[in-house]
Order: sequence, then C-alpha cells, then structure tokens
Amino acid sequence: MGLRETKKQATRAALSWAAIRLIVERGYDRVLVEDIAAAAGVSPRTFNNYFASKAEAVAARHRDRCFAVADALRERPADEPLWDAITQAVLTAFTPGPEVTAHPEPDMELWLAGIREMVTVPAIQAEILRGSDDAARAIGAAVAERTGLDVDRDLYPKLVAAAVLAANNVAVRQFQSSGGDRWHTVPELLTEALRQLRAGLPQP
Repeated sequence: MGLRETKKQATRAALSWAAIRLIVERGYDRVLVEDIAAAAGVSPRTFNNYFASKAEAVAARHRDRCFAVADALRERPADEPLWDAITQAVLTAFTPGPEVTAHPEPDMELWLAGIREMVTVPAIQAEILRGSDDAARAIGAAVAERTGLDVDRDLYPKLVAAAVLAANNVAVRQFQSSGGDRWHTVPELLTEALRQLRAGLPQP
C-alpha cells in the first residue's frame, strides 16, 4: 500500500473514531459533521469526501475492521489451518489503531452506556447492517480463495464468514453487557468464541 492510500485510510479511521467518540459523549442529535471534522483535524468538506452521513461514519469502523479480517486472512501462511488463520486475522484486524490509542481511556461504565444508546439509532443500525453484508462477502471470498472453493457456488465460505461476524457481534455484546470487565477483553472473548466455533459448538 502506498503512502497516499495509507494516509487516506488513516483519515477515514480518524473520522470514524471521532464520530463514535463524540456521539457516545453527547448523543447522536447533538453532534454535527463540523464537530466530527474538527475533532479529526480536517475540514467538513474532507468529511464529505469520505462519508455521506454521521451514521455512515460510525458504521465505517465496524465495516472497515471486518474488511481488514479478509485482508489479514489472505496474508496468513498458506499451510496454516483455516481456523488458526481466521483467529489470527480477526485479532490483527481488531487491534486498536493510533486514532484510538492517542486519546485518554474513557470511563468504561459511561462509555459502554453511550455505545449502547448509540447503536439504537435507526440510521446507524441500517448502516451497520449494510456494512456487515458487504463484509460477509469479502470474508467469504477470502475463505473461498484459501479453501479452493467458489464463494458464489459453495455454501462453506458463506457459512464461515457469517459465523465469524456472529462471533464478533456476540463477543462485543458480551463485553458491553459485562460492564467492560477488564479480565475479559473483546480480543479474549473473540478468541474464545472462535475456539468454540472451531470445536463445533459442543454442548458445555
């Protein structure tokens, strides 16, 4: 990836994270595009070059990380077992970037309450669903390439992609419902969810 594309991805990530951070703190209706652009250090025009709405900017974080799973899966060693490769790809994609680590860590209880309220906004829900559909196709294509299957014709790649996205959703919601228990981070919950999927979801 060239420098220009890397900078564009960094700007996109910064705008998406700024949108999430401000909406969690203030509420969806109390945040303007101008506020998000200012928090990311760019102009409103730049925001509009990347996103058509606040909701799209919020959902972009989920969408882009899911697409990053597909990219990371393609970079794993060809002889690595599929579910090992998927687990490592997911953990790579969900490692926080500088747009997150550059800001002080929020009060976890208040942060999670804001996240739960944010994801009830219909416009955000719609954008997350749209992004998830796109991401499922991308992850399925990466699985198909790795297994020698056809993402359009064969069921397996689509099932795996759907399972990976479901594992992510469950892990995130589990983390939120637990109040952000530091002993069970999202990566740890994701690892366990994928382990159980790999084992065939045996009855406890």
